[in-house]
Amino acid sequence: MFAENLEKIRGQIAEAAARSGRSADCVTLIAVSKTHNPEAILEAVDAGQLLFGENRVQEARAKMPLLPSRVRWHLIGHLQSNKIRQALPAFERIHSMDTLALARETNRIAGELGLFPKVFLEINVAGESSKFGFTPDALRAGMEELLTLDRVAIDGLMTIPPYAPDAESSRRYFVRLRELRDRLASEFRVPLPELSMGMSGDFAVAVEEGATFVRIGTALFGERRGKAWKPPGPEVD
Repeated sequence: MFAENLEKIRGQIAEAAARSGRSADCVTLIAVSKTHNPEAILEAVDAGQLLFGENRVQEARAKMPLLPSRVRWHLIGHLQSNKIRQALPAFERIHSMDTLALARETNRIAGELGLFPKVFLEINVAGESSKFGFTPDALRAGMEELLTLDRVAIDGLMTIPPYAPDAESSRRYFVRLRELRDRLASEFRVPLPELSMGMSGDFAVAVEEGATFVRIGTALFGERRGKAWKPPGPEVD
């Protein structure tokens, strides 16, 4: 089942990229494995998918030892400040750097650990009170300081648009993120090559609007479990 879904999604990414004059090679697929057990992830690995996105540090760290070392992990959920020390060595990228204070603390701990984490700045483009992320104005105000952090490498921007039943409703938010990225890159003379946007219901539109990473769970794995996966025995801290 996963292999069939993966082939279908890859085809849709390629078609969407072609519509915007881009190559599918410019788009990286993150399989969102939150709540799914290691057996389901291993099936995905056997199908050729090696990059996975997790929402919770603790859940991901419990799964990692049970899967092949070639598997790569991105943190796509909110990063709590008390989990930074556990997250930095575990994840290749963090998609949810959502405040200046969190970036400062990440930079400090990364220095202690001798790491140079790659991050996306999460932007709340719609101004939803229920979501994390910089507002565009707050990001612009804090950008100069963010760029002085010597340990944190800012790859680009990430967003989660408001829920909508049709994919086309998300397009304006993807456009806003791309335009914000372009303005910041020009104003601060810094490359921000990556855009992490698009999920199961709207990833094709996101690709059309410039996404370089798409985060897809349900369309690959099917409906997710209601609770985070936990291994038998003592929890990983």
